Amino acid sequence: MKVVIVGGVAGGATAAARIRRLDEQAEILVFERSGYISYANCGLPYYIGDQITDSEELTLQTPESFFSRFRVKMKVHHEVTRIHPDRKTVSVKNLETGEEFEETYDKLILSPGAKPARPRLAGVDMDKVFTLRTVEDTFRIKEYINEHHPKSAVLAGGGFIGLELAENLRELGMEVTIVQRPKQLMNPFDADMASMIHVEMRKHGVKLALGRTVEGFEEKDGGVDVLLKDEAPLHADMVVLAIGVVPDTALAKEAGLELGIKGSIVVNDRMETSVPDIYAAGDAVQVKHYVTGRDALISLAGPANKQGRIIADNICGGDSRYLGSQGSSVIKVFRMTAAATGINETNAGKEGLDVDSVILSPMSHAGYYPGGRVMTMKVVFEKETYRLLGAQIVGYEGVDKRIDVLATAIHAGLKATRLKDLDLAYAPPYSSAKDPVNMAGFLIDNIANGTLKQWHLADVHKVPRDGSVTLLDVRTAGEFAAGHMEGFVNIPVDELRDRLGEVACGKPVYVICQSGLRSYIACRILEGNGYEAYNFSGGFRFYDAVVNDRALIERAYDCGMDCARKGAAGK
Repeated sequence: MKVVIVGGVAGGATAAARIRRLDEQAEILVFERSGYISYANCGLPYYIGDQITDSEELTLQTPESFFSRFRVKMKVHHEVTRIHPDRKTVSVKNLETGEEFEETYDKLILSPGAKPARPRLAGVDMDKVFTLRTVEDTFRIKEYINEHHPKSAVLAGGGFIGLELAENLRELGMEVTIVQRPKQLMNPFDADMASMIHVEMRKHGVKLALGRTVEGFEEKDGGVDVLLKDEAPLHADMVVLAIGVVPDTALAKEAGLELGIKGSIVVNDRMETSVPDIYAAGDAVQVKHYVTGRDALISLAGPANKQGRIIADNICGGDSRYLGSQGSSVIKVFRMTAAATGINETNAGKEGLDVDSVILSPMSHAGYYPGGRVMTMKVVFEKETYRLLGAQIVGYEGVDKRIDVLATAIHAGLKATRLKDLDLAYAPPYSSAKDPVNMAGFLIDNIANGTLKQWHLADVHKVPRDGSVTLLDVRTAGEFAAGHMEGFVNIPVDELRDRLGEVACGKPVYVICQSGLRSYIACRILEGNGYEAYNFSGGFRFYDAVVNDRALIERAYDCGMDCARKGAAGK
């Protein structure tokens, strides 16, 4: 059996190694048009920022090491220019010599990846306008920085690459501005959770020009003017386009393969294309979203590697299936960590799902053990069924652990109420006896059994201020004085039982505290005394961060008060 693979990164390299492990006799040939194979795309910004200093660390294998271990011929600087399914050959061009030839195959694997979106704008081909996708792109940017010592950069796009590159350029001392048409960074997150990322970026000197439309680029004063619609241009010494990627599928289109979203390659769950004996993996393929079941494009390294393995299994006589992608991801944002899995509340609504969410801000580990820091969690679930749909977390230590637990729960089909039942590891330096994931489950279970009724950030301007409801803040007097929502009266939770006479009977009571804990206790007191009470999801801490552009609180007491503010919120 002869297997030809187009693309030697992620899915392609994984497929090649797996085929060899399953079939010692197979002839395996990989064509990669760049000069590098099996490299870590996610590490490229950190090489630019000198966090990774050795360029060789970016590549997991070389053509020589790959051949030595797997007896796979890795042909770098070789571009496949055409596929001929009728005669099972590919046309190949040696980019170093110009030689062109045809290569036969029994099985063909397409792993061409994606290419940076490059809009057709005036000046986009200037030598000071870069993209970042390959090792060669990285070296180009690094060489430009080393030779020209730019003082400022504009990054067009606020996704993973944009944020990672912004951080690393700031580490080099450059002024950095992110500009994009969407009004929030990181679209896997809801706007409320993304706002905390915005604050962290601004805190570290990154300027955000959100909701702006780029119309072109002009050379000016030795740098670049980024032209904006209806606004003054942004000026910088260099520009990096990080507005996303598009599937690199020209070969597939010419060969007559069925294409889907944005020209992506349509595959079945065995990763087979519409043409016999041709498989495809990675950023170029259309997949099923694991949560929604809809066709989707999800460009992440984890799914690409899994797909390459599945292809190898099936080529070698197995029957492996790809179940879909749920978009689990994590990113370092200066000192913070942000992570997401599944779908967010916004996209769930677009899918026509009737959803609810809980927002909580637990400590990363036991409050009595030094060094614990607050994380903000948002867990999204379907009303009525309580199907777990997605989660987002912004915080510091422990974010990655919790998002992986939640991703596993989604994959396993657990209801959101079952999060309370998970048996998770506990020791004071790592967690609390009630892990944050368990705590999310407690909240959702309380909603399911009627113990907890919520109101949300979206309801703030809908709640009447005409006296028909009671607006109650149950924090301390000091916290309330430092900052509160308009129209709320203050009765500390520990005084509430003795002051119930101040709360009008027969009216719904909308309750808030700093984190949601004390207000939940207040709601139980009120419900136990005949009131109808609603708890604000996330607490004033969350409201303050989102609405007033506050930084995420790092420390809190077990009662939900903020350590850093010594009981005073809103400062």
